[in-house]
Amino acid sequence: LLVGLGIQGLKRLNTITKYSFKSVDPIRKNSDYKSVYDVNLKDFKCAIVCTPEKEKFKIVKYLLSNKINVMVEKPLILNDRFLNQLKSICKKNNVIMYVCYNHRFEPFIIQIKNLIKKNFLGKIYSVKMFYGNGTASQVKKSSWKDKKNGVIDDLLSHLIDICEMMFNKKKIGKFKINKKFRFENKSPDYAQIINNNKNLLIFLEATYLMWKNTFVLELIGKKGSIHMKNFCKWGGSELVIRKRIYPHGLPKEKKFFIK
Repeated sequence: LLVGLGIQGLKRLNTITKYSFKSVDPIRKNSDYKSVYDVNLKDFKCAIVCTPEKEKFKIVKYLLSNKINVMVEKPLILNDRFLNQLKSICKKNNVIMYVCYNHRFEPFIIQIKNLIKKNFLGKIYSVKMFYGNGTASQVKKSSWKDKKNGVIDDLLSHLIDICEMMFNKKKIGKFKINKKFRFENKSPDYAQIINNNKNLLIFLEATYLMWKNTFVLELIGKKGSIHMKNFCKWGGSELVIRKRIYPHGLPKEKKFFIK
């Protein structure tokens, strides 16, 4: 069952055409149902939820309560009480809920995580990431997307997820907004956030105003540094691994590229 036929819903639609499925959308004329509550859920095992953020919790909870496995689009912002409700339902009904943070599956992201685990960098001093695309006008046209936190919830949530994949939450600390701007949109279309851990600097930056899709990751540690550019789906991803030379000088460097 595909719930929501907006921009992301239509992308998901292209990936499930080989399966038997039905769609739900209150606006699209070609949807099979106008409301998820009109669907006989006994006919389904799984659902993909691609709705506006304010509607997600109620829909996801309803589906899980009816023993439907759920994949829901990020960010799914919940407080602990609501999150624990969903966890309890999943456990009771033996179903799965997964939030779609796809970038954590990038080959180089996984490789970087393994290098950190092997202590390749030694003590890590700083983590910097930038994520930008050129969707400002697309977001502006949306009836619900150009509201509230804008790019902070949309793109920065990806970067926070990558951080939480690589480090434990105690090491990360809490994030705070450093700067945010509304250059073209009603909601922030550019933002920076930083963490509050004095032993590890994490600086994350995102914007809808980068006209060519761009991702940059940089980790600097006592023993060397790691540098990554872009994702595979954008035409290729590059990884540079540098080993520090003591007392100073050009580091030993290895470069990798994946399409």
